Order: sequence, then structure tokens, then C-alpha cells
Amino acid sequence: MSVLPNRDRQAERREATRREIVDAAWEIARRDGLAAVTLREVAAMIGMRSPSLYSHFDSKNAIYDAMFGQGWTRYLAEMRERPLPERPREAVLAIAEHFFAFSLADPARYQLLNQHAIPGFTPSEAAYAPSVEVIGLLHETMRGLGVTEPADIDLFLALCGGLLDRQLANEPGGDRWLRQLPRVIDMFADEIGLPGPTLRSSR
Repeated sequence: MSVLPNRDRQAERREATRREIVDAAWEIARRDGLAAVTLREVAAMIGMRSPSLYSHFDSKNAIYDAMFGQGWTRYLAEMRERPLPERPREAVLAIAEHFFAFSLADPARYQLLNQHAIPGFTPSEAAYAPSVEVIGLLHETMRGLGVTEPADIDLFLALCGGLLDRQLANEPGGDRWLRQLPRVIDMFADEIGLPGPTLRSSR
């Protein structure tokens, strides 16, 4: 007869409370902006007194840190789960489109993960780790598609980030810059010699 390990119910409750706090912080950030997240506001949203909140997070930046780690962990999981087309150009476009979709679905999350939106906030090593894994997986995937130079991957990231920033700044609910992705990926592929067929002719 096997013996199941004893559950640490106190630890489970504590983790559940931490998740509730982080969820409340995201709700505030999405509604009023990242700067609006405060310990007092988060505590009020979940019906907790501010001093009690300090037993879970000792500062506002600690909440941002948990949000940062959660966001990149989610993106990493999606990257690992998404199959890519076999043709290199189509696969590179699919990577870019996934980044766009993930970012446009939650602009507050994009700002926290990809822009220096919070003065004085630097993610901890633990929270930053999944973002490092994302970049490592991106390099591995791109090498498999024939994009082997780190500078070329830097260029890809700059092109995607620039388009995305324009989309969010000028038409957050639209697709004006999103529609440019096939053209931009073709230009990128032509520059580094990635084989066709061209994406614009196939759409």
C-alpha cells in the first residue's frame, strides 16, 4: 500500500494568496496602468489589510517582480507548445505573429516585460530567468531555420519590436502595423538569404 506524501496545506494557501495578489495587480495595471499598482490598492481589491499583504510581498517592486516572472513563464510555455511551419520564411513569420498576438492581447504585460516602464524596478534573477530561456529557445529555433548569426536575430527582434511599438502607440486595437509583418519578414529573409517562396506572394 503506497503512502501519499502529506500535503502542506499552509504552503498551498500561501501560494494561492500570492496568486490572488498578483492577479489583482494585473487587473489594476490593465485598468489604470502599471504605475497605478500599489500595495494599498491591491489589498483593497482582495479584501486584505495592507499590513497582511507585507507577509507575502514586502514591496510594490516585489509584486512587479512576480508579474514579470509570470509573464515570461507564460510566453515560454506558449513558445514550446506552438508548432511551426516547415518552410523557413513561414516559420519566422509565425514566430513574429505569435509575439505580436501575445503582446497585443495584454499591452500592460508587454510594457512590463519589454519596456522600462517602472522607474527603479529591476527584475530579480529568478524572475528574469524565463526571459533568458525565451531568448535561448528563439536562438535555437532560428538556427534550425537557417538564421545562424546572432546579429541577424538581433535585427529580427528589432524589426518586430519596432512594428509592435508603432502598433501599440498609434492603433492599439487595430492591425495597421501587424499587416506589414509578411512584407517585413520578406525583407529580413532577403537580406540574410533565407530561401523563399516570398510571403507576400502566398497571401
